[in-house]
Amino acid sequence: MDTGTHTAEEVTLARLPSGVELTTTIHRYHGIEDGPTCYVQAAQHGREINGAETLRRFHERLSLEELSGTVVAVPVANPLTFDRVSYTTPEVLDSVNPNMNRVWPGDVEGSLHQRMAARLWEEISQADAIVDLHTGSPDMLPHVVYQEGDEDARQLAAAFGTGLLLSEQANDDARDEWHRRGFAGKLRVVAAEEGIPAITPELAHNKQIVEAVVEIGVDGLLDVCRHLGMLPGDIPERAQTVARNHLGQVTATESGLFRPDPTLEVGQFVSEGTTVGTVYNPTTYEPLHEASTDRGGLLYVLTQEATVVAGDQLASVALVRER
Repeated sequence: MDTGTHTAEEVTLARLPSGVELTTTIHRYHGIEDGPTCYVQAAQHGREINGAETLRRFHERLSLEELSGTVVAVPVANPLTFDRVSYTTPEVLDSVNPNMNRVWPGDVEGSLHQRMAARLWEEISQADAIVDLHTGSPDMLPHVVYQEGDEDARQLAAAFGTGLLLSEQANDDARDEWHRRGFAGKLRVVAAEEGIPAITPELAHNKQIVEAVVEIGVDGLLDVCRHLGMLPGDIPERAQTVARNHLGQVTATESGLFRPDPTLEVGQFVSEGTTVGTVYNPTTYEPLHEASTDRGGLLYVLTQEATVVAGDQLASVALVRER
């Protein structure tokens, strides 16, 4: 029986001040027939390890006998943050761009993260579709983000199969906060500008492997391959909610202990003015902030971390567009 091939190549992303090479592994799965190239990566942010575990299990389940085209997979896109189990790189190594997902497509003569991104962009720029696996907090509903107005990316998001799809406005259509946070340098946004449909699955949970969300990730990648014609089979019909990504989160206005409303769960639809919880002074018991939503929609983040400081995210509500 004819079969495709799998190779694993160690590549140098950048060099540290000591001269030590910063490397990662790129897996390539070549099918028995020509077809599209799908690029998948995980662990841009090193604490988000469910994406890396998703790619390990995808490796075990991908049928090379049935594959057409090429899958390029990078399970650890950022070894520095992965080793630190962190979101960003230490300032001593990249004080200019500590967050790798703000510097795409990178710069071969730039800061450390820019050089790392530039090396991976050599692979990404050849792809026909991109899946950038991320995970959020344990208190987040799994969802997929795509750029609003990009129909090819929307179809990729739908194929991945989470119950919630979030469309994000970008560039001139985006809110001021989008620009303040440097989102123009996100991989998904830069890929869209280059005409490559890209999605960002947020599988929820970090720092621990969670079986349910990893299985969502593996099934999602296999269905993306089916959508692209790289694997045989039909994608099951799913009930999905399409909403607008909401950057104006419910945030704490005071520091203290936060008690979320025990009657609320992520995935619920809430109305404007719904109380999501209370921040109180742990020493005097004084209520300091009754946090409430500023719009109706789908509650997809509700923090369970009790100790908060002013400005911390407490909840996020997505403005529902379709159900």
